[in-house]
Amino acid sequence: MEDRGTLGVLIGGKHTLRDWNLGWLSITLGFPEAKTYEQDIPGADGSLDLTEAMTPGDVKYKQRSLTMEFDQLDKDYFDWNSKVSEIANYLVGQKFKIFLDSDPAFYYIGRLKLDSEKSEKAESKITLSGEVDPYKYEKYSSLEDWTWDDFNFETGIVREYKDLKINGSYKLYIPGRRKKIVPVIECSAAMQVTYNEKIYSLPLGRSKVFDIWLSEGDNYLVFTGTGTVSVDYRGGSL
Repeated sequence: MEDRGTLGVLIGGKHTLRDWNLGWLSITLGFPEAKTYEQDIPGADGSLDLTEAMTPGDVKYKQRSLTMEFDQLDKDYFDWNSKVSEIANYLVGQKFKIFLDSDPAFYYIGRLKLDSEKSEKAESKITLSGEVDPYKYEKYSSLEDWTWDDFNFETGIVREYKDLKINGSYKLYIPGRRKKIVPVIECSAAMQVTYNEKIYSLPLGRSKVFDIWLSEGDNYLVFTGTGTVSVDYRGGSL
């Protein structure tokens, strides 16, 4: 287990250890609850499950809760009030990307607050809590430059879908994560794309084809034409 003194959380542009000198004590991050919809049917057993009626094959989720406990490493009791005020002012009402040092290849999105009821001056303990999106997102999209420094060799996926040269036909393989995504496709000239044996026309510039949902597992896009194509995709995992 890593020493708590070496771990922290990057919240927007502030790091809990480097900027606020807070040592990471614990984190509680629950998995999201599925949004389920059931309709009682009079005169019949059970009920009708409408959970996927609007989004076939794709269950939607509620926000997930995040609670993080830290302790003030310098034990400066005289600085307690000013530090608490600084953190509260930074967080209040703001939506941030949240990177955990223990899982640097992904980030969460949400709003946090300084939980005054769980923060204790006598013990130099500060608690941050709030709600974040149900999915955690890959740090880099397929169009962004990435580095090996925070690459996870067990779960990481190298995505390089930028400025692909198309001269006739090109088959692009995209391993999808749990969240279904409609990618943004940018073409230097009008061309076609085949997905699940269906052909769609792509205009010059950036566009979305709302019948192309990249799902968990293997996805293939076959581009036909002449020019360059970029596919903007960022995976989301529970």
